Amino acid sequence: MNDEVLGDEARSETALPSDAIVKTVHVPLAPDRAFELFTARMAEWWPLATHSAGGLDAVSVAIDGHVGGLVVETLGDGSTSVWGTVTRWAPPHELAFTWHPGNGPEEATDVSVTFSPDADGSTVTLVHTGWAKRRDADDDLHARYVTGWEYVLGRFAAAA
Repeated sequence: MNDEVLGDEARSETALPSDAIVKTVHVPLAPDRAFELFTARMAEWWPLATHSAGGLDAVSVAIDGHVGGLVVETLGDGSTSVWGTVTRWAPPHELAFTWHPGNGPEEATDVSVTFSPDADGSTVTLVHTGWAKRRDADDDLHARYVTGWEYVLGRFAAAA
């Protein structure tokens, strides 16, 4: 089974901005189990040491599973950092959230994740848009997110 990120993929049902980051990975889980791993068990696979606001001080990350719920990182001292807010919660097929780890909500971009059944599990597609909202958005930041999402989704696939 392939547990690597499959790469960029265009979504034909909607026109995406030219700077959209689209990453797809296959996991050997049915959509309901893949959705549960991505959301309820996020702390098991998210690379907190390298991909968090708190770095080595980060001990957990969780998604509050409902529209308006928060994506929250917890540090070893018990303090928290909000990474975003859930804007769509449609288990087991889709979730979307604003995304601003380490920044305020006025800098939030948008992330959506879909879980589609395929022959031997699920295809999980992440789309990251809204770069114009970031004051610090430049080619370097965008490129770091391109490789960052590949790494993060690779960890997700490995956990599956």
